[in-house]
Amino acid sequence: MPVEAQDRPVAAGADQEAGGPGAGLRVLFVHNHYRTEQPSGEDRVVDQEIALLRAGGAQVELFSRHSDDIASMSALGKARVIAEIPWSRRSARAFTAQLSAARPDIVHLHNTFPMVTASVIRAANSAGVPVVATLHNYRQICPPGQLHRDGRTCDDCVGRLPWPSIRHGCYRGSPVATLPLAVSMVANRATWWQGVDRFFCISAAQRHLLVAAGMPADRLVVKHNFVPAPPAVRRGAGDHLLYLGRLSRAKGIRLLMAAWDELTCHQKNDVPLVIAGSGDLEQEVTAWAAGRADVQFLGLRSRSQCAELTAHARAAVMPSEWAETFGLVAVEAMAAGVPTVAAAHGAFMELITDGDSGLLHEPGDVASLCAGLRAVTDPDTSVRLGAAARRRYLADFTEEVALRRQLDAYRNVLARRPEVSV
Repeated sequence: MPVEAQDRPVAAGADQEAGGPGAGLRVLFVHNHYRTEQPSGEDRVVDQEIALLRAGGAQVELFSRHSDDIASMSALGKARVIAEIPWSRRSARAFTAQLSAARPDIVHLHNTFPMVTASVIRAANSAGVPVVATLHNYRQICPPGQLHRDGRTCDDCVGRLPWPSIRHGCYRGSPVATLPLAVSMVANRATWWQGVDRFFCISAAQRHLLVAAGMPADRLVVKHNFVPAPPAVRRGAGDHLLYLGRLSRAKGIRLLMAAWDELTCHQKNDVPLVIAGSGDLEQEVTAWAAGRADVQFLGLRSRSQCAELTAHARAAVMPSEWAETFGLVAVEAMAAGVPTVAAAHGAFMELITDGDSGLLHEPGDVASLCAGLRAVTDPDTSVRLGAAARRRYLADFTEEVALRRQLDAYRNVLARRPEVSV
């Protein structure tokens, strides 16, 4: 299937030659990277935002920790990481040193679990530096951050002490592993809710839930993630359906396997299903796909390989059982002119217009997902939906749009500091 090469946007670079819209702004990002074998869209968002701001003329540094480092630690070192999940003095000291050297105008938090911790908020507050935080999940009100348990939406800990999460072992199926997250959520609530000047919610659906759970509404604003222009945009209808992401129940991989079996049981299907990713259910997915001509399981793939798979897809499939806070894969598909079949809850309801830029199915429902897969295999339907998806991307999720919105968000926080000009 041919793809159409795309020029990279030049607006940010052109602005940089003239100083850029972010010239003079100093930002210190804070992020705990996820494990390599469990890649997260959060890592990608951080990398992209840093590159975007630098291209726009801002000076950006990164204070980071890597969860990969935990594997090489001694048993004592691992125990110390767990014990420090609620609060790490080591992290605070290192952060304070970088804060003093960088002298940023603003600190931008992303993931702080497990090694950064909320201690950096107190350090930034003590230094008088404003703090903003992008909320990628629901960890402020749910220890594991998904509001999902045993295949259903769960709010047992919302608005109350999170003892149910410990009892059910909501993090990695273990009460012991869940305990430090629950303690951290309770102990650091005031640090987060009072010490962060502005929270960036990545969807209106996420903001609605967080406000309903008691978070300060005046500090919560919606700032969607963005996607850089892809190396290629699809031409034609594509030649496979694509599941790209973590292989877990919450992401809906079991639901997809059941729907695919239902689809192929009742009709001959010339459009194969391609699955790329890794996760807890990898062995189950490998066994299910083995020996099938209509399914190809590729395992973990690089970003460039994922982009290539997307540019040749008839549709991306996101059957998440939990209410996603955003849906980066869906927007990456939009950028490539590819529609998405997704669950009708969470952020997907504002990203995808059903029947126009993609298709929505009843969450957790095999028959509904099967119907969506069947509909999007039609070439004409895929082309029509893909064109609308591409238009939505150009209107709302490009680098140019994102840079303007991010700088505006920073300006709003810094407005009380007239000596800072951005």
